[in-house]
Amino acid sequence: MKAAMPDSVTTTKIYVVDDDQSVRDSLCALLSAHRFHPVDFASSEAFLEGFEPETALCAFVDLRMPGMSGLELQRLLADRAITLPIIILTAHGDVPLAVEAMKWGAIDFIEKPGSEAQLLAAIQIAGNQLANRPQPGIPPSIVSERLARLTGREKEVLEHLILGMTNKNIASVLGISQRTIEIHRSRIRDKMEARGLADLIRMMK
Repeated sequence: MKAAMPDSVTTTKIYVVDDDQSVRDSLCALLSAHRFHPVDFASSEAFLEGFEPETALCAFVDLRMPGMSGLELQRLLADRAITLPIIILTAHGDVPLAVEAMKWGAIDFIEKPGSEAQLLAAIQIAGNQLANRPQPGIPPSIVSERLARLTGREKEVLEHLILGMTNKNIASVLGISQRTIEIHRSRIRDKMEARGLADLIRMMK
């Protein structure tokens, strides 16, 4: 599977910022296989010293790292008006922070290890953004139509998901089992035609 980049995007440099060397090695190998030019850093601080935003397509940034976290790095770049597209890498338990990162402008977040399809789709979004052809937003009328497909309980679950709550927390609040929450999540994704939580967050902005 190849990731097709917009014609006007000429750079193929992609930064990988993660303190876990095995994650960096794996992601860099995948990117190289798809003819991108990966450049990796073990910390936010090292990235800030060595990156060149004007030559980059995007950056994969780990949410939790020693020193400056991925979210803190993202905020710093925003403060400096650096518009490098950021894709957050997160562990399973960090979804609430990933939701916060989306609010700060991350274009996507991926729970590690992430599939090849997820990673390439995120790169495509970054390419579209840099080419001034952002991902087409879903018209509010379509979002409303999809929301109308949800049951009352599914809408409740969706509201909690958008806040970044875990299945366990939602189950506790609603007084139902985690397995039932998982079933609701699956049905919500199907009815909303979403790949995952990041798509749902974009729809509900």
